[in-house]
Amino acid sequence: MQRRHIQPLRKFLSRILILNRELLDNEEAMKKMNSKERVLTAISHKIPDRVPCNYLGTPEIDDKLISYFGVSSVDELLNCLGVDIRVIDSPYIGPELKKWPDGRFENFWGQIRKPIKNEAGSYFESVEFPYAEFKSVSDVERFRWPRPEWFDVSSISSGCDKYKDYAIIYGSPGNMDLINGISFGRGVEQFLFDIATEDPVGVACIEKRFEICYCRTEQAMKAGRGKIDILWIGDDYGSQNGLLMHPKIWRKLFFPKLKAMCDLAHQHGAKLMLHSCGSTRIIWQDFIEAGVDIYDTIQPEAAGMNPASLKAEFGDRICFHGTISTQKTLPFGTPDDVRAEVLERIATVGKGGGFVLAPAHNIQPDTPLENILAMYSCVTGKKI
Repeated sequence: MQRRHIQPLRKFLSRILILNRELLDNEEAMKKMNSKERVLTAISHKIPDRVPCNYLGTPEIDDKLISYFGVSSVDELLNCLGVDIRVIDSPYIGPELKKWPDGRFENFWGQIRKPIKNEAGSYFESVEFPYAEFKSVSDVERFRWPRPEWFDVSSISSGCDKYKDYAIIYGSPGNMDLINGISFGRGVEQFLFDIATEDPVGVACIEKRFEICYCRTEQAMKAGRGKIDILWIGDDYGSQNGLLMHPKIWRKLFFPKLKAMCDLAHQHGAKLMLHSCGSTRIIWQDFIEAGVDIYDTIQPEAAGMNPASLKAEFGDRICFHGTISTQKTLPFGTPDDVRAEVLERIATVGKGGGFVLAPAHNIQPDTPLENILAMYSCVTGKKI
């Protein structure tokens, strides 16, 4: 064969090999997966048979959907929607907590809260601020903080077995949650001043809350015996327009604690999912350095948080959970608007894997049911 024909032939054969690999990859992806396989494939930055999905809803939305489907539990509701994830936790079994006739109640953090109604539902809001009384680090140390033994981990392993065909998450956005969690007991303005000035009392609150959350999480991960797929923690570092603090302060006060939680997850064979509302793009490289595997919730309206743009910059190093707008599209769009957003996210954020589709926060009580059903029907391919 003449030399001038060899190079084009090599290129042709090389292209055939590439196409064969792509076909094999697509065939693998097209095999029917169970929910656990689907999620684990996606968070390994590979292409699953379809984009996996998760559900986040307020109690009011839970109740409306349960009534719509004629089922009796959230577990049955998740089955109806085709959700691929199940969440387990370690329930509180400590000393009895105080309650008052006017609806106030004490939570295990020693905070006093009360349900406050809005136009569509209600939220638990702080009505007293016991941490605001702290005048010294000694006051922080003397406070009645929760102990790890106040949480029951005895059923975690059996809970994992019960949901063996689903991806299993331990935790919640309230796990760690240093900024919100301390603000609920100290007041938002006071704690933001604490952060800005690195006030010793505020810093001591951070250290104490983190110590408790770390110990509680560590005992839960041990109880899971390697069956927990994802450790979920949270901390709202962003506002709608930018970071709540200077990045240097964030790196000093919060980065080491985030990294410790990431390391804990990885020690037990789990991925770390960080929940943070708002605009945080400026510290995404730090998230990756700390070891964050999955970012929740990707609030698309916040500054710099366009999901497709984030995917293009960080998508080979971090997975995405969320992205479907709970500020605009779900509550105020049409079912067609919802389907269009879901398909756009699958085409951009879901490209090459690394994506679990979910609402960008808890679906709010005023969201039309037809929009919720459109979202899950579109992603799962099921008629709901």
